[in-house]
Amino acid sequence: MIDSEHRPTSRVLDILELLAFSSEGYTLTEIASAINAPKSSIFPVIRTLYERKFIELNKHTSKYIIGISSFAVGSSYSQNLDVLSFITEEMQLIVDKSSETCQLGVLNKDKVLYIAKVDSPEPIRLISSVGKSLPAYCTALGKALLCDCSKQQLKDLYPNGLESYTPNTITDFDILYQQLSSTLQTNIAVEYEEITDHIRCIAVPIRKDNQVGFAISVSVPSFRATPEKIELIKKLLIQSKGKIEALLNKLDVDINSLSFFSSNL
Repeated sequence: MIDSEHRPTSRVLDILELLAFSSEGYTLTEIASAINAPKSSIFPVIRTLYERKFIELNKHTSKYIIGISSFAVGSSYSQNLDVLSFITEEMQLIVDKSSETCQLGVLNKDKVLYIAKVDSPEPIRLISSVGKSLPAYCTALGKALLCDCSKQQLKDLYPNGLESYTPNTITDFDILYQQLSSTLQTNIAVEYEEITDHIRCIAVPIRKDNQVGFAISVSVPSFRATPEKIELIKKLLIQSKGKIEALLNKLDVDINSLSFFSSNL
């Protein structure tokens, strides 16, 4: 089996992992011994990490300890986890109040990638899975994610046109653009049996700094999609959108990176 690790990179990570779990730190000699590397080869690495503040030197003991830059990276990761935890709590709240499946998605080129869901407690419900991708133009999540697109951007995204998946799939760019323009005004995207028969979906875009980063949706079997149920879902989604965006605006997070943490959802 071929070793795929890049040795210089591995040594950087070895040093950081070693110091991260030490309260007292290690001298250069001790680090070299612990990661089984010559002092001469790791000294430039240590020096760079020190200059970039990823590690610090206790001048009294000559031992290196983890530095403020490493802490900042770790704090950023924890902050993203906090955001995702808040989002899943909101999704659970929506499911608790609507009894319908709630999903979280991001745009991946011309498709929507589903990265989290909270299932409906109802025996008859949408069957879906985290990690699946569907064409964005015929899903509510996708329409929410595409709502800032111009008509030309849509045509560039789908150069072969809009394929029909059900009799209700919108295949006309003009009609799709009109729907997206409506979503831009109302913050509500809808899809009525365009990708799956007998399933309706409502979604809202989630923005930070006026940029759509992801979207959340609720899917409802058509036989339960009463006007009262649809209005309730829209209200719940708009409320959650407001709370999530308020949190994002308080934090220094990159919403385009949230999908990389989907395994924690």
